[in-house]
Amino acid sequence: MMSKGIPPPPHASHPNFGHLCVLVLQAVLEVVFVAFPGYILARTGYLDQEAQKMVSYLNVNLFTPALIFYKLSSQLRAEDLPGLVLIPAIFILQTIISWGSGTVISKLFGFKKRTENFVVAMAVFGNSNSLPISLVTSLAFTIKGLHWDKEPHDNDSSVATRGITYLVIFQQLGQIIRWSWGYKILLRPANEYKDHELEEHERKARTDARAESGEYDDIASEDSDEPLIRVRSDLSHSDPSDYGSGSATPRNRKYAASGSTCSCESEECERIGLHEHHNGDIIPTPTNGNIAPIGSERPGHDSTIKPTWLQDAIPSGPRGWITRFTRWQKRTQSKVTTAIDRASHKAFDALPTFVQKTLTIIYDFIMKLLSPPLAAMLFALPIVLFPPIKHFFYDVEFMKRSFIPAVRQTGDVAVPLIIVCLGAGLARNTLPEDQKTSQDPTFDRKVLFAALASRMLVPLIVMAPALAIVARYAPFNILGDPIFIIVCFLLAGAPTALQLSQICQINNVYMGAMTRLLTQSYVVWILPSTIILVMLALETLEWAQLAKV
Repeated sequence: MMSKGIPPPPHASHPNFGHLCVLVLQAVLEVVFVAFPGYILARTGYLDQEAQKMVSYLNVNLFTPALIFYKLSSQLRAEDLPGLVLIPAIFILQTIISWGSGTVISKLFGFKKRTENFVVAMAVFGNSNSLPISLVTSLAFTIKGLHWDKEPHDNDSSVATRGITYLVIFQQLGQIIRWSWGYKILLRPANEYKDHELEEHERKARTDARAESGEYDDIASEDSDEPLIRVRSDLSHSDPSDYGSGSATPRNRKYAASGSTCSCESEECERIGLHEHHNGDIIPTPTNGNIAPIGSERPGHDSTIKPTWLQDAIPSGPRGWITRFTRWQKRTQSKVTTAIDRASHKAFDALPTFVQKTLTIIYDFIMKLLSPPLAAMLFALPIVLFPPIKHFFYDVEFMKRSFIPAVRQTGDVAVPLIIVCLGAGLARNTLPEDQKTSQDPTFDRKVLFAALASRMLVPLIVMAPALAIVARYAPFNILGDPIFIIVCFLLAGAPTALQLSQICQINNVYMGAMTRLLTQSYVVWILPSTIILVMLALETLEWAQLAKV
């Protein structure tokens, strides 16, 4: 036992190098063992591209929000927040440095906007979940000197719990920008970019795709007197037989989270989807899918096409009762919704113009950034901030044994499902045809190097000295917790988040590049980079503690 007041010998807290390698290998193999079944399922055809996209879409809209809601609402308390104010500051600093490294490296390589956004996304969003949590848990029980003086009766289990709590806070801060800025902007689909924002081979692929789909031929073959769009007055004098049936919309991503297409077979199209505000109203065309803007129609106008549930014959007997009730229910729902739409539009139009513009800007901004995981965070915040609400969810017996276990079990599916989809994505037979083979191998190598350097190298080079100086001189109590310093270093050079693979699958963005990047990050570079991160963290701890002896 070391005498009190006598500093430990240099590097006394360092683990055996071989044992540290084993710890890192165990954390990596945990990911590999979960991903391997996904790879097998993809190779055998059970998890093809569409199935992966469906699973990723389900994960984004159900399992991941449940995970975020449970983690945030259960592990954070309002009284903990004042002592954790340094975490958002460090997170913002890391994000700015990562964004800067991704942007500068992209400019040096001469990437266009879409490729630059991909590199920035890979740089900004590091893994703060599966791999760091496994490492922190293992290190808490194997490395000496991680107990905090400020915590009476501190033990290895408490160290691990605090480390996971720090990671959860960093993780939730990352989720906020990952599912807003990352999902909606940085990794948005290619068809939302202008041609000059794409690389040369991407512009050529877009032109070829348009030519193959007949888009240019259709436009060229149109009679010059035929209008490009039809308004409601045109429809009232036209014969539906003049139009083809089932024409595809320009954008038909089956599992996209936004921009969904609408068919006139549902009453939703009649009363909501095909009646927008007067700034850009839309109506159905007989092509059953294409839509055209009109001037200043108001909600509630009669649709020129009836939904199928009004066209079907009513069966005789008791079965007809069900049909009549269903029609009444849908008709009533449509009337109520239309009345609400009319009232809301009337109230909105009564506001001053500048208020309308302000509210529109705020609404557009929120809807542009809002996603199911981000909505889950917003729902969890009142539980964290207000103890009575948290008491209701976590202490009331009924909620504790019904709602909370359901949310927890749903959320537990999220991370394994992400890793399974990652394994499936490594099977190149499931990649889209245009991403299986590289049209420009040199360009792909540049993208891969830029993404790796801007995530695992440059941020660490900048953050390591900053963290060391802060740990030694900044007057924050949390900096005295050794596991916090280790967490900060692990996140500074962590590989790209696995969650980005499912975003790329949903939006069909750089799936081939994403697969190669994750392979390099988690197979080739993970072992040496993690060892360097842990050793830097331990050296920083020793240097910071020398100033406090």
